[in-house]
Amino acid sequence: MGIDFGTKKVGIAFSDEAGQMGFPYGILPNDGRLIDEILKLIERKDVGVVVMGESLDYAGNENKVAKVAKEFAHLLEQRSGLRAEFEPEMLTTQEARRDFEGVRVPGSPDVDASAAALILTSYLSRTHA
Repeated sequence: MGIDFGTKKVGIAFSDEAGQMGFPYGILPNDGRLIDEILKLIERKDVGVVVMGESLDYAGNENKVAKVAKEFAHLLEQRSGLRAEFEPEMLTTQEARRDFEGVRVPGSPDVDASAAALILTSYLSRTHA
């Protein structure tokens, strides 16, 4: 499961059966029900590992979202029994906004889910190489 964690909304992605590529699933609001909704998805989709985007600034330092994301990952690990891995997410949202020809697609509703898929695919490529 890939997660593009944001303070207002969270993109979700899942891998293919072979565990080689991430695919956008949907977006959840980051509200008081987020952890429970993700736990339901983990159970329903038989998730083995959660991959969250590691939010860093251009200098490689954690940005303001990183601390909240790490706290959420820790809580998710405690409640699910799964490990949460972090994968660099630099510019994944911008990349997700582009179509196949590299043209920006304004207002795409699935940008966060697509970013989660990019994060998950990056992790899967790196760990299955």
